[in-house]
This record gives sequence, C-alpha cells and structure tokens, in this order.
Amino acid sequence: MVPLGTTALRTGVRRVLERLRGWQRRHWGERSKAERVELQSVVTWNGTIWLFPLSWLLPPITSGLVRHPASLALGVLLIAVGLLQCLVACRLTRPALDHYLGRSELPARAHRGAALLLALALALLVALVALGRLDGPTSRMVLGAVLVPFGMTYAFTVPVGVFLRRSAALSAVLAGVLLLAHPSGLGVVATAMAVAFATAFTLLAARCGAWTLAVLWEAERGREIQARLAVAEERLRFGRDLHDVLGRNLSVISLKSELAVQLARRGQPEAVEQMIEVQRIAQESQREVRAVVRGYREADLGAELAGARGVLEAAGIECEVRAEPAGLPAGVQSALGWVVREATTNVLRHGDARRCAVGLSVREGRAVLTVENDGASAGGADTGGGADSGGGSGLAGLRERLAVVAGTLTAGIAGGNRFRLVAEVPLPTGAPREAREVSDITS
Repeated sequence: MVPLGTTALRTGVRRVLERLRGWQRRHWGERSKAERVELQSVVTWNGTIWLFPLSWLLPPITSGLVRHPASLALGVLLIAVGLLQCLVACRLTRPALDHYLGRSELPARAHRGAALLLALALALLVALVALGRLDGPTSRMVLGAVLVPFGMTYAFTVPVGVFLRRSAALSAVLAGVLLLAHPSGLGVVATAMAVAFATAFTLLAARCGAWTLAVLWEAERGREIQARLAVAEERLRFGRDLHDVLGRNLSVISLKSELAVQLARRGQPEAVEQMIEVQRIAQESQREVRAVVRGYREADLGAELAGARGVLEAAGIECEVRAEPAGLPAGVQSALGWVVREATTNVLRHGDARRCAVGLSVREGRAVLTVENDGASAGGADTGGGADSGGGSGLAGLRERLAVVAGTLTAGIAGGNRFRLVAEVPLPTGAPREAREVSDITS
C-alpha cells in the first residue's frame, strides 16, 4: 500500500504543475511573438536592476562595516536606500518603456522619487568615504550599484546625447566631492571610470534592448498591414467575381428586355420568346450569385496557390509553392483548390509556423497535393490542418469534398514539429498519367 503522505505529496505536486501550465498558457502561450520578446526583456531588465545592488552593494557594505559599529547605521541606511531604488526602478520600467515605444506619455515628475533616492544614496556613500569606512575599490563598486538602477529607467526617457552629457556632469561632481572627502588623484580616475561603466552598461542593456523591441513592433505592424492588404485584395477579387458573373448577364437582360419592348409595341409574338429568354438568364444569374456568395463556385487551383503564397507571406510565413496545375481536369482542380484554401487558413489559425511548402505532382494516374508546415504543436496532430468539425470546415469538410471525386486525405505529424497534409485525387481516363516535372510558380 502507498503511504497516505506520499499520495498527498503527489497530489500537491500535480496541482502545482497544473497551475504552472495554466499560468504558462495564460501569460505566455496566448501572447504573440513580439509580446513574448517584450515580456522577456522586461523580466531581464528587472533582474538586472536587482543584480548590482545585491552583488555590489550588500556584500561590501556588510563585510566592510561589521568592524565599525559606529558607521553601521549609515551602511544599513545605504542598503535600505539601494533596495528601495530597485523597487522604484522596477515600477518605472514598464511606463518608461511604453514612453520610449510611443504608447503613452510619461509624467514629467516620474523620475523625481528615483532621483531623490539616488541623491540620498550618493550622500551616504560620500559620508562613509569621508569617515574612512570604505576603501577605494569598495566605494567604486557601491557607486556603480546605486547608479545602475536609476540609469536603467532614465535611459528610456531622454535622448542618448542628453544622457551622456548629464552622466559626464555627474561624474565631474562626484569626482570633486570624493576628492574633497578623500584626496587621491587615482580616486578621481576610478570614480570617472565607475560612472562611465554605469553609463555604458545602462545604455547597452536598456536603450539597445528597447530599440530592438521598437524595430520588432514596427515589423509586427508591417505584417498586420500586409495581412489587411491581402484581405482587401481578396475582397477586390470577390468583387471582380461578382462583376464577371453579373456584368455580362445584366447587359444581355437589358438588351433583350429592350428588344422585347420594341417587339411587343409592334404586336409581334417574338416578344414572348425574348421575355422567356430574359427569365432564363435572370434565374441563371441568381444561381451564379448564390454560388459566389456561398463559396461553392469552382475553385481555380492556380489562383488558390498564388493566393495562398501571398496570404502566408503577408503573415510573415515563408511559403514555397512548387506546382503546375495546368492540364488537370476542372473537377480535380476545384477539389484541390479547396484543399489549398482550407490548409492555408488553418496554417494561419493554428500552430506557430515559420515555413510552409506546397507541392503538386501527378504520378501513377493520381494528382497528389502536399501541404507541409513547421508549426505543429506537441499537443495534437490537428495543428495546421484544422479540427474535424461540422459545417463543411476542417479535415472532415475536405474529406467530404474529395469524396465527390473519389479522392483521399491524410494528415498528421511528419516528424519533429512538421505537420503534413496530403490529398490524392484520381485522374479521369484520358488525363495525363505520367509523372510531371514540377516548376516553381513563385519565380
């Protein structure tokens, strides 16, 4: 028998893991790539803010002042101010980043509290140096530890030139004050080097990371605009289809109606025949419009392949299309065109693909269409292929369409993170049966 304590421990561990997975889905899995990079950057900046005070401030102060109880109060106060600096800087990181990225304006006095804490920390440092309780190397480490938390957020909100000029001015003031507190020419150089290090580090860690985020978000916005343009082009194509369907028929209806009116005025019986023809054309136009609106018109395989490439590339997915649909029967092209359309939709809707390859060939009397992408998830084999659902969508809907032309559909993980969908349609008697050399229509 398993001890009760072991069962409770396993249950507790399982609950903790389930909560962690739920947190990951909510706070990581549902975010876009740009949002994930931004979250990772913010966490890294916050960790950096805490790193220097905990490593460069806390150990030197505690080890250096333990032998000087009289100065211990100043050291403890300096540590408290340094930790408070970290808290204030972490709260300012997100607003300062939003200000840099142009999302929101940062209040004019947002850095006032951080600046006061920095001034207090520098005053305590100068007091300890003047009392002779901190040696030169330790004082420079403490100086860097109190400058970095302030600089990590301040670098987001001012231009680089202003940041460098103010850092140089602060370096000159600190060097002069520390020179008065503890005269040493080498100390002046060391102070300037400490300030220069803090300045360079904060610019590289904060400003360069924020610039990378800005470029990433700009690219993300560009992809969104491209996707909207692709949708707009599809709407224009739909409008052209309606125009092609209705334009000619409406012109014929107008001419025949005018002819019927003229014949009726002359009392000729041919007017009835013309109106019967008008009625037939109007009914045919109704059927064609319904077919276009419902999406049941014959899908042009070449247009669907070109459209799939354009939509996927607009979404930031590299797409390679190698196919030659010319010569295939219209029914086969229509069935495979729906496969391309549905597979493309599901590559965008499911998974996190970076590349997609579409291939079409004819071998052994069958047209074989292959759609493969590298965005398959570990949670199931429907990624990129769509779930089996009713209403003529997903894999079930595609199988129903292919069944009309005796075709088959297979889909599943093809190894690693690749999802492969293969549709095969037999060619009618008399269609070309030899293997066809594929050509790249993207070139």
